Amino acid sequence: MPVRQLSESVINRIAAGEVVERPASVVKELVENALDAGARRIEVVLSGGGRRLICVTDDGSGMSREDLTLAVERHATSKLPGDDLHAVSTLGFRGEALPSIGAVAKLSIATRLAGSPNAVEIVVDGGKKQAVKPGALGEGTRIEVQDLFYATPARLKFLKSDRAEVAAAVEALRRLALARSDVTFVLAAEDRPPITYAAQKNDAEGRLARIADVIGADLRENAVPVEGEREGISISGIAGLPTFSRANSLAQYLFVNGRPVRDKVLLGAVRAAYADLLYGDRHPVVALFLTLDPREVDVNVHPAKTEVRFRDAGLVRALLVRSLQEALGTGARRSATTGAARLVAFARRHGASRPPANWRGSAAPAFAPGFEEDAQEVISALTDPSADARANFAPASPELLDKPLGAARAQLHETYIVAQTRNGLVIVDQHAAHERLVYERLKAAMERDGAARQILLVPTVVELDPADAAALVERANELARMGLVIEPFGQGAVLVREAPALLGDADIAGLVHDLAEHMAEWDAPLPLERRLLAVASSMSCHGSVRAGRRLKPEEMNALLREMEATDYAGQCNHGRPTYIELKLFDIEKLFGRR
Repeated sequence: MPVRQLSESVINRIAAGEVVERPASVVKELVENALDAGARRIEVVLSGGGRRLICVTDDGSGMSREDLTLAVERHATSKLPGDDLHAVSTLGFRGEALPSIGAVAKLSIATRLAGSPNAVEIVVDGGKKQAVKPGALGEGTRIEVQDLFYATPARLKFLKSDRAEVAAAVEALRRLALARSDVTFVLAAEDRPPITYAAQKNDAEGRLARIADVIGADLRENAVPVEGEREGISISGIAGLPTFSRANSLAQYLFVNGRPVRDKVLLGAVRAAYADLLYGDRHPVVALFLTLDPREVDVNVHPAKTEVRFRDAGLVRALLVRSLQEALGTGARRSATTGAARLVAFARRHGASRPPANWRGSAAPAFAPGFEEDAQEVISALTDPSADARANFAPASPELLDKPLGAARAQLHETYIVAQTRNGLVIVDQHAAHERLVYERLKAAMERDGAARQILLVPTVVELDPADAAALVERANELARMGLVIEPFGQGAVLVREAPALLGDADIAGLVHDLAEHMAEWDAPLPLERRLLAVASSMSCHGSVRAGRRLKPEEMNALLREMEATDYAGQCNHGRPTYIELKLFDIEKLFGRR
């Protein structure tokens, strides 16, 4: 077949395939154009999920007749003053979005240049450009895209339902709204109420307010600020506590010089920073803004500009990981908040104002001071709880009440420690808390000189699947670094001779079975350090204080004090909270005192 030159219409449709994937792609490109034009208010209207109509109106600088004529030509742009692609400071610069959209849809652009007495309008229908004519519009630009992909019907088959397409467009707008907190964004679509993000101040507080509007107020209450700078690269934003995680990574909002991106380097750095804090199937919530010299990052990697390439990716990754770890190191001692309103709603929904049906109020006498022991005996006789809910009372030390986790007052169900603070109470899951503490000790020991071992008086033989046994033996050197010494013991079994001293009287057989079960999570492609930490996580779970063990008051207080001094103590190795704090205000609200 001879070589031939493609026609202009085919070239435009090929370009459209790279830039315009779905209605959300159109929304993204047009809103970016509006932001580059200096808009302070942008309105988006969708019909039929964006198939029938996408209308974007802004109050930006607008265009002259000459600029409008060139705007619908390929490779024409106003956003690149010179030919230096390494100095891009705008969101769009390729000059392909408008002609690409016009090649597959009916595109109408009405615009009025700031200070101009008249507006002008142009129509591009399936790649056919019409002449510029007078239009009616205030200052700014209005772009309408009708019958998307009518010129390429095959593309319509790949679109999802109207609801799904609108959701994708909303997500695109959310990311741009986070990037520019000083701009008002409005989106209206069928079968859903309009979305409005009011303009905020262009400062850190305004950014936090926009984050609360877009992602939710809960994140602001369950996040820590992130700040970092190194060699001309700075990072700021907020990172959600590990206990405030999600089932997917869609709530990770990353920006490079104000551009929303889904970059592998940045996503990998976020994952690495949270590796010790979240279980494998959970994902953190973050909103992070990276600022650096435009010449240090290539934004011309992907037609949709969602990916970037850093000149020094290692430096960027190290800065991001370190900044997140420093922020989480102190902030992750906190646990996710429990809103009083949510508790009040729960109490009302389950009829908390009514006593249990089997409660005999007349049989509960009033007790005079000094008869606490008799009262306890009577109450014990009157109630028959499903589990032992009697508290092991401990006196409240005044100096401990001012500690972050307060003074231990009781242990309930031999699992939960109740502590009193000056203005509330704290409930601690003793197993989850001790699991984190043991894990951090193992990590520290490994960094110093390896985990200390203890020789088992009687070596433990653990029966396994032959394949699992062989795989564990292959990793014997790595396990030995963590203090677990194993060797093969016939077909389908291993012999454990030494165990980490920190684990005490742990269930060694259970630990080995757990390691074999989760071995896929620390396979060969993972760095050695990550594989060792995975082993340490499993070991700490087996070596921690188990639920069901009764603790003395001094043991409970010692656990609280160590939690206060340990990084990441707000959650266990699986990302679950180790404690919940209730302020006195919240408690009073539950009982209708507020």
